[in-house]
Amino acid sequence: MLKQQFPKLSIFHTFKTKREQLTGEAIRQRHIISHLARENSSTLMTRTAIAQNIAKKNNLLWKNIYSGVFRDLDEILIPLNIVSEAGRLPLKRGPKALQEKGVPYYQLTPKGLLVVLSIDDFDQKDSVLDKFLSKAEIKEKEFVDAVRTLVKISPKFTYYMFEIYVRAFCEGKLKNLLPFSVPEFQKISENVFTTQNELLVGFMTLPKSKKLDVLNFFSKFT
Repeated sequence: MLKQQFPKLSIFHTFKTKREQLTGEAIRQRHIISHLARENSSTLMTRTAIAQNIAKKNNLLWKNIYSGVFRDLDEILIPLNIVSEAGRLPLKRGPKALQEKGVPYYQLTPKGLLVVLSIDDFDQKDSVLDKFLSKAEIKEKEFVDAVRTLVKISPKFTYYMFEIYVRAFCEGKLKNLLPFSVPEFQKISENVFTTQNELLVGFMTLPKSKKLDVLNFFSKFT
């Protein structure tokens, strides 16, 4: 009896022999999610439009990657509720049955908004963060307030938090992306926040001259 296969998000997958290099599947899934986060026009959110966008950016033929986009959407991103069908566009040409059914176009769900916040090279995180915080299932209101403050003073750390969270889901350490809760975050944070808290609390107790010494030290790493 074959073992049942469950859909798995692969945006952090790397080659076994090249740990710093993302696989083709990881790159493609990142492109799909990022593309849907950027676009508002339904005509640019179909499978064909997504494949054409990826092909253009990578100097490829879109027909060669269409099947991969189709598979990622239908077998992974939609079953995981990261992407959902937003509607259908009417067709004026082609088989009558297809004209009547129309061509589907897609959108990110709240889970999809969370995932795109973890993609390091996505350049419109601030606007997506606002959407996510207003739509997502987040149990602790104080977390929302803290994130809104943190992103103003330390955007890199804020988005690194989301990367830790989504990466844990990809690695099977987290069962569901939503509802979002601080206790779940604590389980998978690998002492990152304990270290940050120790630094912040200790820094606040220092006299001004010592604070400057610490800031000068850290400035050497930026």
